[in-house]
Amino acid sequence: MCTGLSFTTADHYFGRNLDLEFSYHETVTVTPRNFPFEFRRIPPLSTHHAIIGIATVSDGYPLYYDGTNEKGLSMAGLNFPDNAFYPAEGAGGTEITPFEFIPWVLGQFETVAQVKDALRSVSLVDISFSAEFPLSPLHWIIADRTASIVVESVRDGLKVYDNPWGVLTNNPTFDIQSFRLNDYRHLTRRQPDNTFAPDQSLDLYSRGMGGIGLPGDLSSSSRFIKAVFTRMNSVCGTTESESLSQFFQILGSVAQQRGCVQVGDEEKYEITIYSSCCNTDRGVYYYTTYENSQITGVDMHREDLDGTALAVYPLVEGQQIAMQN
Repeated sequence: MCTGLSFTTADHYFGRNLDLEFSYHETVTVTPRNFPFEFRRIPPLSTHHAIIGIATVSDGYPLYYDGTNEKGLSMAGLNFPDNAFYPAEGAGGTEITPFEFIPWVLGQFETVAQVKDALRSVSLVDISFSAEFPLSPLHWIIADRTASIVVESVRDGLKVYDNPWGVLTNNPTFDIQSFRLNDYRHLTRRQPDNTFAPDQSLDLYSRGMGGIGLPGDLSSSSRFIKAVFTRMNSVCGTTESESLSQFFQILGSVAQQRGCVQVGDEEKYEITIYSSCCNTDRGVYYYTTYENSQITGVDMHREDLDGTALAVYPLVEGQQIAMQN
């Protein structure tokens, strides 16, 4: 499971938690403008926007989990089991396979409005990258500094939702997730008034009582509610340090700790493998990993963006500790 987030201070920031029980040896990957993107059902993109994000590179092809292009448009794919449906090839329109979706969007478009218009003719078709990498059931959050949408390919077709919350988790579908927020409209950052028994003296015995009832479990629906509440009530300065710190704090509020979510009958546990935050205006991709809470950054503009070769940076793992004495 995962959580995606779009957040704007002076600059725009986009990132996510990747929550899984295993790793595919993902790397921070910069795709330059002249790397040839091949597609299964449509012509290739020989020239396109440069992209930075996290991907697993297989047979020289970057299978992006999330990314940002040089124009500031960002996108992430999140697990969407039992709901995702991809029709067979031949569905009509512009046929994109899900593993190509991020390169196809980020390679061509600059704004969410442009993407929404292009999606009118798109089908996400059932073609796997390889036997080693079959398709994952996904849905996507796409954002620029002023707008965000969610894209879900389900049995009823391709659904595109405006996303005023700037948050995405997993199941259920986004329309249901959004509707459930109505159940929490009473929550507040302030200390609550006594509406339970106004003629009785009830104590405010702790700070934070306005948030009583805010979900704290690790299910995708609860993480959605908590992440939306945290983001919508966020108070943040405008410097890079303040913005990064707040972004990672929001993601940290819904992170997964080893041992809390067992997967199947085996001794496997879902954890937050990495948390990312890209400054989409500057093209700098920041991340932490489960065992490295120090923020590491990769600047796409320090690469040869007119080249043809991928730039790949393995994730820094293991705690990086700065001793003060």
